[in-house]
Amino acid sequence: MNENDQFFQRAIEAGVIPAGSRLTSAYAMGDSQEEQDDLAALVLAGTKTATSSGFEIYAQAHEPLPQAGNFDIIQNSRGEPVALIATDHVEIRSFARVDEAHAFREGEGDRSLPYWRKVHLPFFTKDYQEAGLTFDPARSMVVLESFHVIYPH
Repeated sequence: MNENDQFFQRAIEAGVIPAGSRLTSAYAMGDSQEEQDDLAALVLAGTKTATSSGFEIYAQAHEPLPQAGNFDIIQNSRGEPVALIATDHVEIRSFARVDEAHAFREGEGDRSLPYWRKVHLPFFTKDYQEAGLTFDPARSMVVLESFHVIYPH
């Protein structure tokens, strides 16, 4: 059993999720090691309760979209599990229609929409380029997820 499976099993044993629950994924947020550790810390602190990803990338990779009720492990830059989250809500919007409320829930920087756009425009541009796609901030769709930490609590 790997470290993520062990972490998930401890959450089941702690009674925070029902036995028989399934782990959807385990991942680190952000590109650099510093960013991954900073974002993991924001999740643990309860400051970061939302994230976003490129809709077209899921479609191109034939991967399922996140869904409410999913359980995911957030990892630090060393791939170690730091938090088990439960997805509360998933919405698809154009990048241009992301609002202040979502930017605030993402918990980064000053938590404003201008800050969110400033850091996410290059993130999505790079992510799409790596997938062989072109990110258009006026038209490209993003998957907006809201979540809460359930373990450790």
